[in-house]
Amino acid sequence: MNVYFGPMEGVTTVQFRRIHAAMFPGADRYYMPFISPTADHRFTARELREITPENNLPARAVPQILSKSAEDFLWCAAGLADMGYDEVNLNIGCPSATVTAKGKGSALLRAWDSLERLLDGIFAETKTAVSVKTRIGWADPSEAERLFELFLRYPIAELILHCRTAREMYSGTPHTEAFVLAKETLSCPLCYNGDLFTAEDVSAFEKDMPGTGAVMLCRGAARDPALFRRIRGGGAASREELRAFHDTLYEDYRSAYGRLNGMRRMKELWGYLLHCFENTDDVRKTMMRTKDTDVFDECVERVFTHCPLADEKPL
Repeated sequence: MNVYFGPMEGVTTVQFRRIHAAMFPGADRYYMPFISPTADHRFTARELREITPENNLPARAVPQILSKSAEDFLWCAAGLADMGYDEVNLNIGCPSATVTAKGKGSALLRAWDSLERLLDGIFAETKTAVSVKTRIGWADPSEAERLFELFLRYPIAELILHCRTAREMYSGTPHTEAFVLAKETLSCPLCYNGDLFTAEDVSAFEKDMPGTGAVMLCRGAARDPALFRRIRGGGAASREELRAFHDTLYEDYRSAYGRLNGMRRMKELWGYLLHCFENTDDVRKTMMRTKDTDVFDECVERVFTHCPLADEKPL
């Protein structure tokens, strides 16, 4: 079974993907946080930094596109194909209010005509393999049946299914029965996404859902940089490995964006990385609130010097 590192805005940046793949190999693919193409059909400088293939090595990275326009999607996919990408991922699952307010992401799951028109337009013209990342519906899990019937009409390279509705966001228990239905209904390769945080979670899922081609990990992988290694039978990250990973990434951010913005980017990661340590409540508050880079650096030193590592049980 393949294991993927899912896209996390503000966390799985191009620097993160490159450094994580080099220091903690094991993920079969890294899915990039989405690109949202506009009608002017030009990649921004920021997007080019993220998508240039050489910038991502040694990670096997897959670009993700967020759009409600087949024309804009096809332009973006063609540009990515010209760079050497053989697959792009269509995001129709993002539940963020800033995304759905524009009729994109999971908003398409409540706008059936728009979704059908988008998929028709993409798959009639695309010359690139297109995978799809989605939720099981907008408001009710029962919407999954109709959605899967629609997907049957298209040559989807892989369906990545987060087994919650858009309205549920990340709360409640994933509706794994929808994944069972997908396995029974669809012929395309399937990838499960949702609340797999540890190697034990992945092992239990594989036993419950034998024959599943892939799982996508997001929050769990951000909490534990060595998770993919642990899934493959390896050990937890040592303090020295975590320090080297942190310092390499922090230095890359500071070199690219300056000390203050480098700190801000690291804070996004530390919101997850602190799960690797115990007794962090006090330092967490200071670390996340401070605007002073010296104070932030002192907090980092305190974590690595004084906070014990969490054990190797589920985080």
